[in-house]
Amino acid sequence: MLRVVPVVALLALWVWAFIDCLTTPEDEVRHLPKVVWVIIVLFFPLVGSIAWLVAGRDRTGARRRQVSRPSGPTAGYPEYERPRRPLAPDDDPEFLASLKRGNERHEDMLKQWEADLRRREEELRRGEDRPGEGDRPKG
Repeated sequence: MLRVVPVVALLALWVWAFIDCLTTPEDEVRHLPKVVWVIIVLFFPLVGSIAWLVAGRDRTGARRRQVSRPSGPTAGYPEYERPRRPLAPDDDPEFLASLKRGNERHEDMLKQWEADLRRREEELRRGEDRPGEGDRPKG
């Protein structure tokens, strides 16, 4: 049991440091490029994880940025400051208006086709009622 505890602690430290390194924004990484830090933490679990915690991330800069944000009911939550989008297309008035315009266009097109079909049928009926050259017997 005592042999397992250090291994589990090392594994936990390594996973935490690796995930922290991957998710840290580029502007908060110090001394080396982020890719180099990821490789160091990945290939040298103990030394790389400790080095990342000590020298890799600019933790003071992150705190300074948080303090300098404006105060108020939405301070620190930019998603509340953005215009909200409807959650579903059925809730979007622009989407519903475009569907209505499309339906109206299709209904107009269908009415034109029906009128054209009636006109052609009427022309065919009128053409059958009058005796024409096609009606004479050949012989």
